[in-house]
Amino acid sequence: MERDELECFLLLAQELHFGRTAERMRLSRARVSQLVQRLERRVGAPLFTRTSRRVALTAIGRQLRADLEPHHRAIEAALERAAATARGIDTRLFVGFGHPLTGEIVLKAAEALRVTRPGLAVEICEVPLADPYGLLRKGEFDVQVNELPVREGDLGLSPVLCTEERVLAVAAGHPLAARSAVSLEDLADVPLLTIDGDVPGYWREHHAPARTPSGRPIARGPAVTNMQEALMLVAGGRGALPVPAHTATYHARPGVAYAPLTDVAPTAYALLWRAADVTPAVRAFARAARDAAAEVTRERTRRTAVPAPSLG
Repeated sequence: MERDELECFLLLAQELHFGRTAERMRLSRARVSQLVQRLERRVGAPLFTRTSRRVALTAIGRQLRADLEPHHRAIEAALERAAATARGIDTRLFVGFGHPLTGEIVLKAAEALRVTRPGLAVEICEVPLADPYGLLRKGEFDVQVNELPVREGDLGLSPVLCTEERVLAVAAGHPLAARSAVSLEDLADVPLLTIDGDVPGYWREHHAPARTPSGRPIARGPAVTNMQEALMLVAGGRGALPVPAHTATYHARPGVAYAPLTDVAPTAYALLWRAADVTPAVRAFARAARDAAAEVTRERTRRTAVPAPSLG
């Protein structure tokens, strides 16, 4: 099996779109079709069903994808390890972040390690809002900066890196947007968006409670999978969402107002890793992240009047 056939098949199986696959491979759509047809002739059966409206894997195609993907990842990892060794890198650490603020912490920690640990390469990736622990558990991340609470028995947790106040993202035309502050009791007056995905119940309740402290029900708005989708729905008046205060700076947009929440605990951030897989590289990153969080806290306190993160 030729490598271009392998990569074309796996990309098309992921995209299910000839045009996007061609763009990612920097090939013409005709060449993508040729590669797929050549592989199908080699296998002796169709791997995809094609209509004018959709592309889908056949049963044989799904089986081939499941069999090939682990080997393809292993080959890519082996080539990357060889290249890293040639560059003098002996360890590669994959670090996840979920918010712009945690991204700042991760970047500063990585910059510090580039000086103090030149043999340690830090790769930075975003943690999906709809699957906060899945990539870490699969081994695609080694460590991530995570918003609390976290109550997962198989995951280790550092001390709190920093904290910041919480605000309510609400449509600019909603009555709550005119308030200087809102409370949890006020949430009974607006539906709350929910997160659609593999999210623990305790995490969902923390971010979008079902009732106010007095027991009044809080209506449920649409479910979302990412922050941009959430803010679009907020701007459209479909619901509100409690968010960390830095969201007002990094996600300022027309139609969305941010009102401070007065009676909720601050948002706290900590490092998260697989409890059974704590390596020297993870420990080194934890030390760098602690210092980076303190630096980010000081910088944000100086440059913004929005409630800033403070050391927890």
